[in-house]
Amino acid sequence: MAGVYIYSDNIDLAAEIVGFAKGTGKSAVILTTSSEAADLLKNVGADKVLLLTGSSRYIGNYAKAVAELLETERAELFAVGSTVIGRELAASVAGYLDCAMVSDVRSAHFDGGKLFTEKIIFGGAVSQSEEMSGLGVISIPAGVFEKATVCTCEVTETFVSADARTLSVSQEPIVKQSRDLSKAQKIVCIGLGVNKEDDVQIARNLADAIGAEVGCTRSIAEDLKWLPDYIGITGIIVKPQLYISMGVSGQIQHVFGIRDSKIIVAIDTNEKAPIFRVADYGIVGDLYEVIPMLTEALKK
Repeated sequence: MAGVYIYSDNIDLAAEIVGFAKGTGKSAVILTTSSEAADLLKNVGADKVLLLTGSSRYIGNYAKAVAELLETERAELFAVGSTVIGRELAASVAGYLDCAMVSDVRSAHFDGGKLFTEKIIFGGAVSQSEEMSGLGVISIPAGVFEKATVCTCEVTETFVSADARTLSVSQEPIVKQSRDLSKAQKIVCIGLGVNKEDDVQIARNLADAIGAEVGCTRSIAEDLKWLPDYIGITGIIVKPQLYISMGVSGQIQHVFGIRDSKIIVAIDTNEKAPIFRVADYGIVGDLYEVIPMLTEALKK
């Protein structure tokens, strides 16, 4: 069955990639190794769900088998969700196919038998256009395409041989302490303008007052480890109705992750901070004075 073959360990992202495939007029076939996931994926608008069965449930063990399947089915494209597992699978399958691959595409369309893509490089400073002929592989981050119209399709089991060189010992879900930031409608984000970890509570107080989630920049998450996830080009891409930054300078890598926000409010002591260039509203001032007053005003 020709068309776009899809894999993502994130159900919502899989639905978005199905939306991309259907938008190009191609059929959409989803691959999964989980019967539980198959029950959910059959309802996201695809034409078919292929449940890969074998000696492992880890999709990475089937990279070679997936490559062979794509060739047998005469697939036109393998589109993978840009997650940790997805990126690994995409690269492995492209290697086995010896075909073209484009990572983290922001747009894609077929024309004249070729696939034309665009992606952001150099931290969001440059947009790069590429084209590929024949079967190729792309990875797609969350939030790029709209989900397809919901409908139900069949689930077909297909036996594939796992790579015996890799053994999946166990799998455990990561327990998140907060909601998925990519789905949040309101976000309060902290940067290095926050002096110490205890002061994150100031952001949480503001977030509670408006029903928002708390996010942070990469330095806060990776260097200081105050919060688990960060917003940015290599982190989480968000597009809330309201984004409020506290002491965020606004480096281009972070701005890339928030640029689709409907309203951006920036609070910083440096009036020349890059964040003000993208903000709809800006307050030049000490966040330790501004945020508590703003929180109290909102509570009233």
